[in-house]
Amino acid sequence: MPRTDPPHVGNEEELLWAFLDYGRDTLVLKTDGLDAAQLDTRLAPSTMTLGGMLSHMAFVEDWWFSVRLHGNAPEPPFAGVDWEADWDWDWHTAVDRSPDELRGMLAAAVARSRDRVAGMDLDTVAATRTHSGEPFTLRWIVLHMVEEYARHNGHADLLRESIDGSTGH
Repeated sequence: MPRTDPPHVGNEEELLWAFLDYGRDTLVLKTDGLDAAQLDTRLAPSTMTLGGMLSHMAFVEDWWFSVRLHGNAPEPPFAGVDWEADWDWDWHTAVDRSPDELRGMLAAAVARSRDRVAGMDLDTVAATRTHSGEPFTLRWIVLHMVEEYARHNGHADLLRESIDGSTGH
């Protein structure tokens, strides 16, 4: 799977979206070619898996670019989940999905995210507020998503190396 490095020159918007896409592509690369058992591999003491990460990031894409930004209800398979009963439902249920389904979930969520922000200004204020009632913008969401992918891609590096020794993606 090809991945394009972010440009070294560009305006703020171009660079933000490029870094977000780079993070998205990195996670896909980290899971490329792995089967269901490999996607469910854990590195003790963590319960984190690469399959769970694909599911989690599909949820996070929809959460921030749909639920929080536009005020939409969660989409399937996240609609109707009792998050209070299992705060990590997105992570825990990945084992019940095939590698193709997990990769497809993330790809579909990313495509929906891109559609939802097409033509929007980074200063657009989200339909929802922070827990303390403060507004936040699309710019904040994009920066948060860059951080979210960067953090989880660090986890993915360790998990992938423990599975098959692959490093350096």
